[in-house]
Amino acid sequence: MAAVTEFGPDSGGRLKGVTLVKPIVYGNVAHSFGKKREEDGHTHQWTVYVKPFNNEDMSIYVKKVHFKLHESYENPNRVITKPPFEITETGWGEFEIVIKLYFHDTNERPVTVYHMLKLFLTNPDVLVTKKTLVSEYYEEIVFQDPTAFMEKLLTNPQPATIGPWKLETDFDEKKEKTLQAILNAKKKIRQEISEYKDRLKNAKETITKFKNEIGKLQSDKPAEATVNNEL
Repeated sequence: MAAVTEFGPDSGGRLKGVTLVKPIVYGNVAHSFGKKREEDGHTHQWTVYVKPFNNEDMSIYVKKVHFKLHESYENPNRVITKPPFEITETGWGEFEIVIKLYFHDTNERPVTVYHMLKLFLTNPDVLVTKKTLVSEYYEEIVFQDPTAFMEKLLTNPQPATIGPWKLETDFDEKKEKTLQAILNAKKKIRQEISEYKDRLKNAKETITKFKNEIGKLQSDKPAEATVNNEL
């Protein structure tokens, strides 16, 4: 690959054949007030966020993050331009939050993820740790054929300036459980396919047996007598 000496949004074309991946975690934590707040009926305080999976400064390559909240919130479109990329609010209901990441390289299209805000323990993916409800997910942003400028940003990570990120979910454990669940599902499917094949084989053998018996009965049936009436 030829050396590139200039970097910037207009420093040249894309680097063909180059694929770079940045893992992120997005989701929310929520704390219950224990009862409805008198002034507005809110029951929880919650924080929705985007974090780096690895402890690095996302602002090196992320220019801003746009959080679109429910229309009932004042100024539902919130834009965060520096870490931590998060929004803290209070409320009483769950709704979908649109999270859009914009990059310093304007040649890269924004990436959008959708998160269903969770306040209540109604989903197996939701965790409760120290009275805090957690709903977070692992995702990978794939940069295919990035520009030289973006490649430089992505391959020169810097440590997070606000300290190490804490992830509430053990994604390695979750990955192992998911893989095991997939393997168990595949095993179950193979067993069911084998059972269906056996049933189909038995059905075919039964049909063949009946056909043979019907054929035998027809061959053993005496021919009808033919009466010739002579005039």
